[in-house]
Amino acid sequence: MRVVRFIAAACLFSLGGQVAAQTHELPDFTRLVEEQGPAVVNISTKQAVKRRALPQIPGIGDEELQEFFRRFIPKQPVPEPRSESRSLGSGFIISPDGYILTNAHVIEGADEIDVRFTDKREFQAKVIGADRRSDVALIKVEANRLPVVKFGDPSRLKVGEWVVAIGSPFGFENTVTAGIVSAKGRSLPEESFVPFIQTDVAINPGNSGGPLFNMRGEVVGINSQIYSRTGGFMGLSFAIPIDVALDVQGQLREKGRVSRGRIGVVIQEVTKDLATSFGLDRPRGALVNTVEQGSPAARAGLAPSDIILVFGNKPVQSSIDLPRIVGATRPGSRVPVEIWRNGTSRTLSITVGELQEDKVATLEPPPEQKPAEVAPNRLGIVVSELTPQQRKELKLTHGLVVTDVRPEARADLRRGDVLLMLVQKGRRTDLKSIEQLNKLLASLDTGTVFTLQVRRGESTAFVTVPGLVDAG
Repeated sequence: MRVVRFIAAACLFSLGGQVAAQTHELPDFTRLVEEQGPAVVNISTKQAVKRRALPQIPGIGDEELQEFFRRFIPKQPVPEPRSESRSLGSGFIISPDGYILTNAHVIEGADEIDVRFTDKREFQAKVIGADRRSDVALIKVEANRLPVVKFGDPSRLKVGEWVVAIGSPFGFENTVTAGIVSAKGRSLPEESFVPFIQTDVAINPGNSGGPLFNMRGEVVGINSQIYSRTGGFMGLSFAIPIDVALDVQGQLREKGRVSRGRIGVVIQEVTKDLATSFGLDRPRGALVNTVEQGSPAARAGLAPSDIILVFGNKPVQSSIDLPRIVGATRPGSRVPVEIWRNGTSRTLSITVGELQEDKVATLEPPPEQKPAEVAPNRLGIVVSELTPQQRKELKLTHGLVVTDVRPEARADLRRGDVLLMLVQKGRRTDLKSIEQLNKLLASLDTGTVFTLQVRRGESTAFVTVPGLVDAG
């Protein structure tokens, strides 16, 4: 790779009259652009949209109404029944016979897709397939012997490494921008299946679907999203790793859709306090909140309060890792799963099913209930045992319902919550009676940190209790 050299310090004169200079190296992107630029394309789409119909006035037909607009409101054009919506994006050629990768959102809803090459040739493209979950789309033009990109390995990317984007921001074709890798493995809201590459490369509307190159001229990602409060570049850009995109396009080319794995669990992040409650050495893994009845997880013996540490030989450092790892596993695969249960690790074997997206537990407020006029326990709450009717309606075999929460309450609990389980130092205890709960609380020191499994509305989550009300 060629570099530009420049003087970085004043010349130093030696006794022999020779001049020494300190030099630094900066990357030269010209060869990369010359070699790889022809494989990058501009994509424009057309979509027919219905416009608002003319107002209906009894006794006046459409022709008379249009004449009214022409005569009395001459500066406002009469609306046509249909018009075209246009959008711009980028893409890159991955095979000599015309297969092109881009973003799914670039071609979504398009009636026509126009592809323009750097040599000004234009083609109509057809959609082979699109996957909204990963935002990857595969399209094809009827052409041969086209220039193609080379693929790199995103796992070899290092934070701080130079990268280059080529695309069509705001319609300016074949625009080149450069920057560095800012972070790897980023998860974005509602994008749990893609470990994004974060860069500070200038990416703007129209860059979507374009390639991200490393300094070897290899595509390592597809530029997909930016974080912006203005709609323009603010230094935070995100690219889909090319290995993820290639897996998606392979499935799209083969069967027109993408299959992803699922195990049927509701998961929750393991915080520091939760790790302490479960006797785990540090916050890691994905805490299983609930297990779907009859799901692959249930058949494998996974249970609420298990913490998934390793799935299919891949470590689960955070709960956001699990959907990504499971989703990348082919349905029908049998994989080992290391879990943390009752203070020790053990391994189960799960046969992965077809995706039904795992959910992250959230707690929704229940309807207000009248507080009971009784003394609170050491949690600062009042509970009552579930009636047979409540058990039937909630489909629970045990639990204690919170009827009042006092100002001194030591946990984020609300009236109507159902306490299902108490976990302390990895030991799990199902809560079945008020007497049992009070004995458990009495055995704990005031500053003891523990965890409650709480049912709130249709959701279940683990809530950490930082300590108890002093019994004295």
